[in-house]
Amino acid sequence: MKKLLVLSIALVTGVISAQDIQNAGQRILSNESSNGVSVGGYAQIDYNEPDGSAAGKLDVHRMVLLFGYKFNDKVSFMSEVEYEHVKEVYVEQAYLSYKKNENLSVLAGLMLVPMGIINEYHEPSTFYGVERPNVDKYIVPTTWREIGVGISGNLPNASLKYQAYIFNGFKSYADGSGVLRGKDGLRKGRQKGAESVVSSPNFSAKLDYYGLPGLRLGLSGYVGKTQTDETATEGASVGVSMIGLDARYRYNNLSLKGQYISSQLTDTEAYNDLTGKDLGSKMNGYYAELAYDFDLKGVEKLTPFIRYEAYNTHADTAGSLAQNESYDRTDLLFGLNYKVAEGAAFKMDYQIHDNAASGNEALKILNAGVAVWF
Repeated sequence: MKKLLVLSIALVTGVISAQDIQNAGQRILSNESSNGVSVGGYAQIDYNEPDGSAAGKLDVHRMVLLFGYKFNDKVSFMSEVEYEHVKEVYVEQAYLSYKKNENLSVLAGLMLVPMGIINEYHEPSTFYGVERPNVDKYIVPTTWREIGVGISGNLPNASLKYQAYIFNGFKSYADGSGVLRGKDGLRKGRQKGAESVVSSPNFSAKLDYYGLPGLRLGLSGYVGKTQTDETATEGASVGVSMIGLDARYRYNNLSLKGQYISSQLTDTEAYNDLTGKDLGSKMNGYYAELAYDFDLKGVEKLTPFIRYEAYNTHADTAGSLAQNESYDRTDLLFGLNYKVAEGAAFKMDYQIHDNAASGNEALKILNAGVAVWF
């Protein structure tokens, strides 16, 4: 009777269970073929024009190739190779998955840290707007991946997906200089699996609740210390504690999305004294987004959306370091997403970027782009 009631609600509201949400890696690993190679990819081509500028900028922002191999029903390998701006090459994911049973898998390798929404679901056809949200760029920071080992699975009776990993952390100090700074927080400390320094383990975990049709709620946590090969140097590393809350909801053609991320950093006063940097001791950010699909012919949809973001990499500072008001930023975006096929869309948006600094003038940018994922 309970299953019949849930099914009835889903049919009436016209939504799909949020448990079915998959990113590129999960789609590759869930390939139904008994074994062999799976291939996929995604791409993002952008046009960016600041308001009043005489010229804009065209960019093949990213072209990503996905390769997976299924050894048998239990063991799979997933990899993601990314070309950015035509000239930069990165390995974004490369991990082995051992499926113990339907509700438990062991994973090891270069993996995405489960924090917020976009870091795990960053394929360009899955989000609105030409560019990824700046909360995910400056606070999370997307795309954040490190080398580690952990477990992932589901608790069906509780309608929960769980993930728990041990990773190497952000690099903070190398070759006698600091890596982290106030403007973009932890972003430059991402090691990305490139000869990563490991001086202490970091712990990452996430729970996702999918018990109600159309709704998915996430709670993420991360704790540890930054990494350095100069561990005897006082102030070379800082402590990191990050928590994230996210929510996605879909009802018929209406979709709502939001998240909040907050980080606490310890020992930043000693770090800034050593390096001459201006790293803050607290960073936070949030966004809220509203979108509505207008059904056209077939699978085609035209979706206007609006998103508001607020993020501050100097929410607090330690010692004598003054808070830089220009790091307290807000973005307002509104635009259109034209889905022409499953995994293919044309995008356009207009962004207004502002900050709390006295006398600051808001920056306005027109963006357009193409997004594909297959």
